[in-house]
Amino acid sequence: GVKMSRERVDSQGSMRPNDEVMPYSDDETDDELAVTSEEEPDEEAAAPHPPVEAKPSEMAWKVKANDRPYHHLPEFQKKTFLCIKKSRYSGNAIKTYKYNVLTFIPLNLYEQFKRVANIYFLALLILQLIPDISTLPWYTTLIPLVVVLGVTAIKDLVDDLARHRMDKEINNRKCEVLLDGRFRESKWMNIQVGDVVRLKKNDFIPADILLLSSTNPNSLCYVETAELDGETNLKFKMGLRVTDEKLQDERKLAQFDALIECEEPNNRLDKFTGTMHWENKRYPLDLDNMLLRGCKIRNTEECRGLVIFAGADTKIMRNGGKTRFKRTKIDELMNYMVYTIFVLLLLVSAGLAIGHSFWYAEIGSKAWYLFDNKNQDTSHRGFLSFWGYIIILNTMVPISLYVSVEVIRLGQSKFINWDLQMYFAEKDTPAKARTTTLNEQLGQIEYIFSDKTGTLTQNIMQFKKCTIAGRNFGTFSISIPVDWSWNRYADRKFQFMDHSLVANIRSKKDKEASEFFKLLSLCHTVMVEHKDGDLVYQAASPDEGALVTAARNFGYVFLSRTQDTITISEMEHETTYEMLALLDFNSDRKRMSIILKFPDGRIRLYCKGADTVIYERLSPNSRYKEVTQTALDIFANETLRTLCLCYKDIRSEEYEAWSRKHKDAQVALTDREAALDHVYEQIENNLMLIGATAIEDKLQDGVPETIDKLAKADIKIWVLTGDKKETAENIGYSCSLLTDDMQIHYGEDNDFVDMACECEAVICCRVTPKQKANVVSLVKKYKKAVTLSIGDGANDVNMIKTADIGVGISGQEGMQAVMSSDYAFAQFRYLQRLLLVHGRWSYIRMCKFLRFFFFKNFAFTLVHFWYSFFNGYSSQVAYEDWFITLYNLFYSSLPVLLVGLLDQDVNDKLSLKFPKLYLPGQQGTLFNYKNFFISLFHGIFVSLIIFFIPYGAFLQTMGQDGEAPSDYQSFAIVTASSLIFTVNLQISLETSYWTFVNCFAVLGSIAIYFGIMFDIHSAGIHVIFPSVFTFTGAASNALRQPYLWLTIILTVGISLLPVVCIQFLHKTIRPSVGDKLRYADLAFQRGRQSRRSTYAFSHSRGYADLISSGRSIRRRPPIRTDFISIH
Repeated sequence: GVKMSRERVDSQGSMRPNDEVMPYSDDETDDELAVTSEEEPDEEAAAPHPPVEAKPSEMAWKVKANDRPYHHLPEFQKKTFLCIKKSRYSGNAIKTYKYNVLTFIPLNLYEQFKRVANIYFLALLILQLIPDISTLPWYTTLIPLVVVLGVTAIKDLVDDLARHRMDKEINNRKCEVLLDGRFRESKWMNIQVGDVVRLKKNDFIPADILLLSSTNPNSLCYVETAELDGETNLKFKMGLRVTDEKLQDERKLAQFDALIECEEPNNRLDKFTGTMHWENKRYPLDLDNMLLRGCKIRNTEECRGLVIFAGADTKIMRNGGKTRFKRTKIDELMNYMVYTIFVLLLLVSAGLAIGHSFWYAEIGSKAWYLFDNKNQDTSHRGFLSFWGYIIILNTMVPISLYVSVEVIRLGQSKFINWDLQMYFAEKDTPAKARTTTLNEQLGQIEYIFSDKTGTLTQNIMQFKKCTIAGRNFGTFSISIPVDWSWNRYADRKFQFMDHSLVANIRSKKDKEASEFFKLLSLCHTVMVEHKDGDLVYQAASPDEGALVTAARNFGYVFLSRTQDTITISEMEHETTYEMLALLDFNSDRKRMSIILKFPDGRIRLYCKGADTVIYERLSPNSRYKEVTQTALDIFANETLRTLCLCYKDIRSEEYEAWSRKHKDAQVALTDREAALDHVYEQIENNLMLIGATAIEDKLQDGVPETIDKLAKADIKIWVLTGDKKETAENIGYSCSLLTDDMQIHYGEDNDFVDMACECEAVICCRVTPKQKANVVSLVKKYKKAVTLSIGDGANDVNMIKTADIGVGISGQEGMQAVMSSDYAFAQFRYLQRLLLVHGRWSYIRMCKFLRFFFFKNFAFTLVHFWYSFFNGYSSQVAYEDWFITLYNLFYSSLPVLLVGLLDQDVNDKLSLKFPKLYLPGQQGTLFNYKNFFISLFHGIFVSLIIFFIPYGAFLQTMGQDGEAPSDYQSFAIVTASSLIFTVNLQISLETSYWTFVNCFAVLGSIAIYFGIMFDIHSAGIHVIFPSVFTFTGAASNALRQPYLWLTIILTVGISLLPVVCIQFLHKTIRPSVGDKLRYADLAFQRGRQSRRSTYAFSHSRGYADLISSGRSIRRRPPIRTDFISIH
């Protein structure tokens, strides 16, 4: 079990990374950790405790401005291959491709031979080259192996060429670099660490650069981070004040000689710690001073910066981490089955080899006409026979299995991409299968873990209610929106119903209400742009944007900010405040504060944050605590998101003392974040409460219906959220995850997993991103269940990577979740179609394909086994060599491949209407060891019939011309033809959904077989290659005899008859849910066609009665209980 309570900030708690904003802390995979540089302390991948931040040794990255030779000093060299030393500073050229001209063939083959199956076939090929044991010519293995390797290699080559092209394009982009005192144009790949570069508007940033100055006031610089996280709203970066003032022209920049000490290159996009030493002073550097590679300069004419990390050391390149390789359950089963077949192969070959030794001792050595001039004793001959049989029977392990599975999965992924019912027109976003290896697992999901904000909800925030000094506003009796015409700055889209609050503010008598909105307009990190005389706010989070917009409409308008001032309009009156300090939000602090100096010299701290942290820090004589708490509970019950607002007046000497500590903490080299948190704690106390805000986040369309459908399919849904218990619980009711007939348990106990897994639905509140991932891995580990995570933001990345299947929603929060997901679409409601239609079909198709594939190979190969009893176990083949080569490639592959791509038991509408159809996938009943052995015995049965009926027919017979057609070659043709007919008709019996293509494939495969056979048996080809094509004229001779055609018909009939009978009995006596639905659907269709038939009237109500009568569905429903875990 696990106890998921969160320890509050103790000395270590405050050192946690800010993982709610961006969870890169624990995103490193094992492969990446293996290659970290020597100086870096190895963090454990996915360690239970978050990594502690920058240690002194981590500040070992030194960059000297305008000094290229400095970075090549011996102290910055590191050893690489064979004692060759190279600089630890990476160049700026990037390389994402895998192969070049020389390495393509060896590397690609090496990768492909990591697959056990390919090594096995290579070993066989080598065996076939040994003349003593070669029973089949080498080409029977070589041709299929070359086809398989070739197809995969071409696919890899195409992918890699695209990477080559992209690298070339990026490395040759142009940029201006300061060389010998002048800015000169240079290619990206020639930029080095320590160079000063100049960037223009709309340029991409070529490396991770420290911003020195820009043409905007205060060296502000706007960047768009779409390539990093998919967010299109602008972020702002700032140069330090000292560099902004001193480094505006070329000459000064050329003389700039600062030394930067900072952290080693890493993959945390949300953090940078460093110090600049310049002119004997130290200046703290953080992420706000850094322009990261991959971003784009916007709204800034020109800016200058210093390259800190280049090429492979940049944060964006460090984040292209290898994703964890995910496999499906069926993959594992398939591999075990291939091993099982291999063991069978060894046993059968050993048995036949022993048989050969006995036969040779008893009969072979005594028969003078079998003398072969080789002086080999019986055991030696037995040994050679063993290897001979390994070669002959190798087709039991089919080489084309893996390739066919890849093709099927690729096709199914395309169907997901092409599905118009999962296309979101508003945003022009189609569904996207980003991996092609997991489709059938979508049909086996047992647990879904969902994020709440932005996944179940729209993540579009609206300011709905507030409580100010104990009075609640926002509950309205009349539903006429407030008219904002008195306010020229108002955002016309903003709607508010409570007129009393507006009247209060405009009267200017309500001191607290004015203070409330003044706080909202000042305490935030929003950036403002002036577009066509209108204000456009760029907020880091939708909540923040909603609050500042609300203040703007109530007359407190945020107008502009510089590095140390904020200007607002208070009821048409402009005021500028000096910003002394900004104490930023993070997920541990759960609050943000700003310290301002008023025009009259007063110093005041404004703070807004979550109720839990604010109430701990209120002054004992703060008013309105109880009434505000009551209001907060009411808001939470209405599923609104709440924040408390408070302030504190500070005496100037108290501020001076605190400011000194704050400056020391800012340049601390070790644990800077912890030091800052500690200093913040000292000033954020004795606060006075003003009130609280409540924001609504609407549910997405179709969420309750989707959750209801998935619950009916026996999928358990867990919602993991950072919200308060009450908010979470109410969201649970509004999206019909919780219903009134459930019992609710609240738990923080240790047997978390056992208890939670008994419940129908679980909501975990106040969880961090790290804990989200931990919950998923617990259920995976203890329940051995197939899990799916769905989320939309950077804080869901861990959970998405941990689950068996990760789904990203491309919503308001950028593309990070999508980038690490396996499937992506725009709305939560598409999940039901992904699972209940695509997932279920993929699972059914794959299972049917595998069952049939194993069957057709057993039926084909085991004929050699029966034949061995009649040829002294001398590893003689029953068919012609070319038939063996082409059977799996051409004669039997297409129909079964199409079943794997196109088959459906019932159509998509019925799949969604009856979620119970999903159960077989969860239970894994369509493909397991039982099915495998049924396929094996079916194969044994068919191979028996295919061998013994023609054998009996050939025993004593006479052709029309008085000659007996009982030669070996005619026999080989009859067995082969019977096999082709049987296999292709058998797959026709298994096909539930017929299309023109299926029909064409079955008839085409049979036609191809006869076409190729007559060609191979022609005299012309024998003349050209006499030793390779030996069956000259055999086909035309054998197939003109009616007797042999009758033999083929009899063989095929007897092979298929039992199957038809068993299928008929099975569907009559024990039909599956799918069978019932199909019959009901047929009856329904038929009923609609003949209107007058009473049958139609009796059936037009649909299928409910028919299905509910089925014993197969009616299981006693478990008592629905529910579990909310609170932390």
